[in-house]
Amino acid sequence: MSIVPLFPLLLFLALSIPAPAQDWPSYGNDPGGMRYSPLEQINKENVGALEVAWVHDTGDMSDGTSLPTRSAFETTPLLVDGVLYVVTVFHRLVAVDPVTGKQLWEFDPRFDRSQRVNQYHSRGVAYWSDETRKRIFLADQLGRLFSIDTETHEADPGFGDGGMVDLKTGMLVDRYPHLRYGVTSPAAPCGDKVVVGGWVSDGEPQGPSGDVRAFDARTGALAWRFHVVPRPGEYGHGTWRDGSWKDRGGTNAWSTMSVDPDLEWVFVPLTSPSTDYFGGDRKGMNLFGNAVVAIDCNTGKRQWHFQTIHHDLWDWDLPVYPNLVDVVRDGKKIPAVAQITKTGFIFVLDRITGQPLFPVEERPVESSNVPGEESWPTQPFPTKPPPFARQSMTREEITDVTPESRAECMEMIDNAYFDGPMFRAIREQLTIQFPGTNGGANWGGGSFDPAEGVLFVNSMDVGAPKRMVKRPEGSKVPYRSRGTRFGRFWDSNMYPCQKPPWGHLTAIDLNTGDFRWRVVLGEIDELTKRGIAKTGTSNLGGPIVTKGGLVFIAATNDSRFRAFDKDTGEQLWETRLPASGHATPMTYQGEDGKQYVVIAAGGGNKYNSDFSGKVVAFALP
Repeated sequence: MSIVPLFPLLLFLALSIPAPAQDWPSYGNDPGGMRYSPLEQINKENVGALEVAWVHDTGDMSDGTSLPTRSAFETTPLLVDGVLYVVTVFHRLVAVDPVTGKQLWEFDPRFDRSQRVNQYHSRGVAYWSDETRKRIFLADQLGRLFSIDTETHEADPGFGDGGMVDLKTGMLVDRYPHLRYGVTSPAAPCGDKVVVGGWVSDGEPQGPSGDVRAFDARTGALAWRFHVVPRPGEYGHGTWRDGSWKDRGGTNAWSTMSVDPDLEWVFVPLTSPSTDYFGGDRKGMNLFGNAVVAIDCNTGKRQWHFQTIHHDLWDWDLPVYPNLVDVVRDGKKIPAVAQITKTGFIFVLDRITGQPLFPVEERPVESSNVPGEESWPTQPFPTKPPPFARQSMTREEITDVTPESRAECMEMIDNAYFDGPMFRAIREQLTIQFPGTNGGANWGGGSFDPAEGVLFVNSMDVGAPKRMVKRPEGSKVPYRSRGTRFGRFWDSNMYPCQKPPWGHLTAIDLNTGDFRWRVVLGEIDELTKRGIAKTGTSNLGGPIVTKGGLVFIAATNDSRFRAFDKDTGEQLWETRLPASGHATPMTYQGEDGKQYVVIAAGGGNKYNSDFSGKVVAFALP
């Protein structure tokens, strides 16, 4: 019998068998946070056919009317063992069927919604397992860390106190009860530890500690504590003069962290010390403020650090984990970290040593003229890659998108200080700071294509008008920063005060340090209707990249979800969401063989009056 007639049947059977499910088990898919997916069912040729597969409405949101705060639905779900895990703005863990979007079960930590916080939000949860356990770690804005058994759907009674560790213990919360301590980003599992940062106040010079800690993933016992403000005898202590290290607030890790499982190191992005605009009471370089620090997960020992800003006076926190990537130098592959910043710089560092892989120059910067301040005389400038965001502007660049916008912005800048490049010290005179406190880039960070060595990062260009105001005698600090009536450097419609574009998506070759391409990201419908070309918009959230040749991103303040050609930057697909997707998407292959792309569409946040608690999944027909 000839086997030739069997070939079409065998081919049909092969194509009919669903491929194995493809998970998304970490916030960035891999522990190092590349946000890369090997899936290619959805690709350049067919992405235009994407349609809504399902919508899951968590029902959790707040517009700030019946509750004291607004919500920001910033979560990136995880997909593990056929279950999609979503955390809501009120910190409920919802297990969802990834094919249908139906709720399977939930874990409710009973977050006190009457608590006044910055915003109700959580960027996600973390998954950890060993030979006998599968756990979801959920941390919330009340400073609690839960270990949730994925089989029982309850808190693990062997972890901490009945399944929960109170992260506020030992963090000076009792000494400063009027200030907040909580967690807004997922923990970082590393070996048999789970590493946790914290969100603390940066508006008071002293306050709850921003120290980074590791807990035993099985028992919840404290394993180690890394002092982000070094104590006497510790490395870096001398960078805090005159005892200013004591109870110093800020310098915390409110954002995500990345992990190298082979090294068993965690890479921590730290923020500005408190207070964030005046440092006269904390003279010195202020380690480890605004530094990325590599820490041994087993011992808590610093392996290396790199400080991106000395003595920060601009609130330019490191907002996101460094992407752990491989770059090529002279034909040799080098493990590296790529630290994206609010300032628009990217620092590409050797992952083992922390040494820059492109030269970094210490350049003189303007000195502060605020009495009592001692700004640091130099700041680090990477020679490559070039800045991906605006770092200065002149009066000639004031917006002219509408006469009304120009008039409001011109009124705002009357007698303002514009001159000079990056690191202009904020004066008692109104000073226009670029980038503003939201960046540049923010917690959305970037995604990395390991095949091409290209990093994709979205950015916004929104400045911050600030002035230093003298406080009454006896105040905790002699100067505080104050803004203008619109808060940021935009008008009453939140149109930025400089000429567009106002948002970009940039592809950067980390092997050469050059841009591959750069496109405007986002549009404002009202301006489009008036015939004004695509302007770009403010954006929060980040991109992912797939083997199918696509970069998916929402983030923009225009309720759109888009896909771009990763090689050219051409936009290939766009759809409208129920509300702006200020979150980072993820993708997986379900047990039905279909590839899904999922985004949290919550609106709200800092930019919207529309609110939603919906998760939307897209797939091919």
